[in-house]
This record gives sequence, C-alpha cells and structure tokens, in this order.
Amino acid sequence: MVSDTASAAQAATTAASFGSGEQTAAATQVDAKAQVVAGEELLSVSNVSLSFGGVKAITDISFDIKKGEIRAIIGPNGAGKTSMLNVINGFYHPQEGRIRFRGKTRRRMKPHQAASSGIARTFQNVALFRGMSTLDNVMSGRSLKMKRGLLWQMLHIGPARDEEIAHRYVVERIIDFLEIAHIRKQPVGKLPYGLQKRVELGRAMAMEPDLLLLDEPMAGMNLEEKEDMSRFILDLNNEFGTTIALIEHDMGVVMDLADRVVVLDYGKKIADGTPAEVQANQAVIDAYLGVAH
Repeated sequence: MVSDTASAAQAATTAASFGSGEQTAAATQVDAKAQVVAGEELLSVSNVSLSFGGVKAITDISFDIKKGEIRAIIGPNGAGKTSMLNVINGFYHPQEGRIRFRGKTRRRMKPHQAASSGIARTFQNVALFRGMSTLDNVMSGRSLKMKRGLLWQMLHIGPARDEEIAHRYVVERIIDFLEIAHIRKQPVGKLPYGLQKRVELGRAMAMEPDLLLLDEPMAGMNLEEKEDMSRFILDLNNEFGTTIALIEHDMGVVMDLADRVVVLDYGKKIADGTPAEVQANQAVIDAYLGVAH
C-alpha cells in the first residue's frame, strides 16, 4: 500500500513537471538550464566551418536560436542543412568556429553528451526500433532520466518499480498528446510512414529537451499528415515551451511555423530573418530558382 502511494506520488510529480515544460530532474539539477528565459539566446553558432577532405560542407556559418522559438533552417538540396544539425548534435566536429549552448562553449561534444545536456533530435530517415512497440520506443527516450542501476532494473522492485511507473506515466501522456494510443502496442515496423514519424517525435519529446532538432519531420507525408504534424509541433512549442530547430523543404509549412528562418546555399548562409524577410530576399529567390553561381 505504501509502495503504491509512493508510486502514484512520484508519477504525479513527473507528470506535473512535463506539463509545465520543465525537466523532471531533482532540484540538484536545476542549474544553467533554468537561467535561460524565453527570448534569450539558447544556442549560438559562430563562424562554423566543416569539411570532409577537400569538400566544404559548411563555410563560416553564424546564427543563434532563442529559447521558446521555432527556428527553421532551409535551403536547396546539398546546402549543408543536415550537416549543420549534425554539428549541433555532436555527430560532426567542425574544424573551425564555436558553438555555445546555454552560455557554455561546447568543445567536441559527443551525441550522448548533447542528449544529456538537453538536445534531442529526429532524423531524416526514421530511426526507430522496428521490432519494438510504439510504447517501448517512446519509453526508450526516458532512458537518460532513469537513475536506478541495472540490478534494480532487473529485479524490478522497490525504487526501480516506482521509477518506471513515473516514467511510464509521462510516456502515456505523450502518446495521448500525439494521438497514437490506438497503436501503442503495435510494432513500429508495421506502421505507416506518417505514424512512424509521429512515434519518433514522441521518443524525442520523452527526453524533455531544451532544444529539439527536427530533420525534415514532414518528408514523405501527404497533406493530412503534414497538417497533423504541424499542429503537434506548434502545440509542443506553445504548450510546453520547447525550443525547436527544424529543417523542412515545404516552404508553406516553414512560413506558417517558423518565428525566424536561416537560409543556406552551397554551405554558406545567404539570409537570416523573419519568414517575410526571407521570402522577399533576392538571394533566396535566386537559390531556389537555380540561378547560376
């Protein structure tokens, strides 16, 4: 009885934290994360250059992402957009430049360190555990927040059981938010592509990130699926205060969702501003119309 009460209390605490858009970590982890308020710089990219041998993927790129905004990164194919996300996420390490996240300069941060610091992402090609259920895939996003050791998890008693109940409570809320309760027990490998993309978003949400990187979240979707995904992204930003940086080729979606847009072409920044400013920029128009360089 005492264990059930503790489990319920812990689950309620976790759920309240998720609903407010804050981290579920204990008070001892309330550090620099809490010091960045809406509208302040969350991440800055300064003069970043990335090369693969003699091929320059990114050249002298600078821009920032403010807390609470939706920041779009756009450009023609091969412009360096995904390479830029990979640099932010720690997959690639630039030869030049600097990245600051929550006021701290990052030096050769690895992907798991980026995830621990509050950066989550989805991928251009769906990267899920295809043999696992929707529930288990979303639950995997909570792994960094689970503090009990392997032995406790194997025994699944006491504190480990209470911890899993609390995390599952959060996961169930995410599943309800994304309207995927009807597929919660289905293996994701058997789901339509649009639903797989939604499950991947749910897994990223489960990390409760400070910064969520979305790499073409609507690629391959039909109009109805795009409208649903757009709604989820807006609600995630508005209701939970999640800062989002996204790559998207559908300009209609970008103009509707983004607060600010940075445009890349051939690895260089050619524009940066509001959607209206970017849309009227001649260099952007030329890049999309294929004007010769």
